[in-house]
Amino acid sequence: MNASQPHNFALTGAAGFVAPRHLKAIKDTGNRLVAAVDPHDAVGVLDRYFFDVRFFTEFERFDRHLEKLRRGPEAERVQYVSICSPNYLHDAHIRLALRVGAHAICEKPLVINLWNLDALQELEHETGRRVHSVLQLRLHPQVAALREELAAARSTGEHDVCLTYVTARGRWYDVSWKGSDERSGGIVTNIGIHFFDLLLWLFGPLTSCEVHMREPRRMAGFLQLARARVRWFLSTDAADLPFAPEPGSKTTFRSITVDGREVEFSEGFADLHTRVYEETLAGRGFGIDDSRPAIELSHRIRSTPAASVAAHLHPALAQLAR
Repeated sequence: MNASQPHNFALTGAAGFVAPRHLKAIKDTGNRLVAAVDPHDAVGVLDRYFFDVRFFTEFERFDRHLEKLRRGPEAERVQYVSICSPNYLHDAHIRLALRVGAHAICEKPLVINLWNLDALQELEHETGRRVHSVLQLRLHPQVAALREELAAARSTGEHDVCLTYVTARGRWYDVSWKGSDERSGGIVTNIGIHFFDLLLWLFGPLTSCEVHMREPRRMAGFLQLARARVRWFLSTDAADLPFAPEPGSKTTFRSITVDGREVEFSEGFADLHTRVYEETLAGRGFGIDDSRPAIELSHRIRSTPAASVAAHLHPALAQLAR
């Protein structure tokens, strides 16, 4: 394909929450979506971005269609598959992308279980195609500025970091795939991995890990990183919000403090997926090795028993104990 021509994309998970961000990114980067799949057919969102999309509710037919395109004229072949499906399907859908001769652009986490990463890297070598991850917080302007500030400081001391992320979810969450540890990896992988990747990117590799609370809707613990001591708290329980939730508008609270100073990044999220696509298409995307540390950390947290007595407690735990 001529470098000036648009790339052909396919997409899995077209009816899901995150799919519109990928559809927008494909459109914004001047490319086209030619095929999509989801077992649910409520995918009118496709019409906001593209009209001529072959849509499938059966994955087998989608697979066959991409294989047919692969064997057809070069201009019709799919170069990228965007993966927005549930976490437990990411590994299989990445494999499909590589097998039909396309690169994969996959939402976090690439996989739930870290041992799948080595097998995917072997498949990259076999097919000559790449697996890209959506690590969009690394491209947030305020976060990038903080990383530059930390690097410029050249401090050999450790920073005190406190991460709090509460995002209210209704009862549907518990019965969906997101509420299943087996299918999502639980709250620490489905939600926390975004922030664990960010912390590792800012403060270096993990030294030790503690878990202080383990509940279906809440988890908390402590991380010792190379350059930081991190207390973290994650919750999907509306009762943990520091304000009364307003369905449809105000349902999330996020806070990261570094040495007592709030890192402000409440704005600037709208176009981060487009930025990820721009970087990926320019050859500067995030690959398997970029994703590995956070996947390893989330797996370790899921495998670590909750401590009965612990220091370095997150302030939210003290509130819950009252």
